[in-house]
Amino acid sequence: MAERLSGKRAFVTGAGQGMGRAIALAFSAEGCEVIAASRTLEKMEDLPQQSALISTVGVDVTDGASLENTLKEAGALDILVNCAGWVHDDTLLNCTDEEWQRSLDVNVTSAFRAIKAVLPGMIERGRGAIVNVASVASSISGVNRRVAYGASKAALIGLSKGVAREVITTGVRCNALCPGTTDSPSLGDRMRSSGDAEAARNAFIARQPMGRLGTVEEMAAAAVYLASDETAFMTGQTLVIDGGQTL
Repeated sequence: MAERLSGKRAFVTGAGQGMGRAIALAFSAEGCEVIAASRTLEKMEDLPQQSALISTVGVDVTDGASLENTLKEAGALDILVNCAGWVHDDTLLNCTDEEWQRSLDVNVTSAFRAIKAVLPGMIERGRGAIVNVASVASSISGVNRRVAYGASKAALIGLSKGVAREVITTGVRCNALCPGTTDSPSLGDRMRSSGDAEAARNAFIARQPMGRLGTVEEMAAAAVYLASDETAFMTGQTLVIDGGQTL
């Protein structure tokens, strides 16, 4: 079978762990040259050893100037994946102004800035695929203790649709991937911080009628699909992969 992303170049944020890391690996397995970005370079030290198609760069996506400069230095890109994210795990009444702002800065403003940096080049070349990793906790569904997170991911879906509409005649596409509860390092951290990791895990599993958590590999496969020419006629859409959580 031909590699679906052969000859393409991608920039993936949030590649230090979880979905972002899995996406970088999945893209490279499909023949794509990948620039994997994370605030913590140490987390990505092994990625170039796993695939010669992967290079790494350290960048804080909330630093607008740094993000813009990094993307300019990356050169021509066919694919942008905005996967960097942060989960505020608490109620609205326990959400501080700082936590609210961080949710917006990491989950949606960084994507706005990244898209703004790469879009002119994509339009000039007449092609490009933007994949924004949102969530079912968004405009799709309300989830307990996810008010700030859900609001930011809803904004990311709105951003995706707005961008898609603006560039619909240019050959550039923009879609949102909306995972359900996915087994990842950040989810593991939240389980452990609850004080009863086993009970927390069972509660997270109970969200999905399928009776299990999603995997980062499943979400990465969906990102490959959205970035590939297989979805050349698809833009401004939300692809929900959640084990039936929002069914």
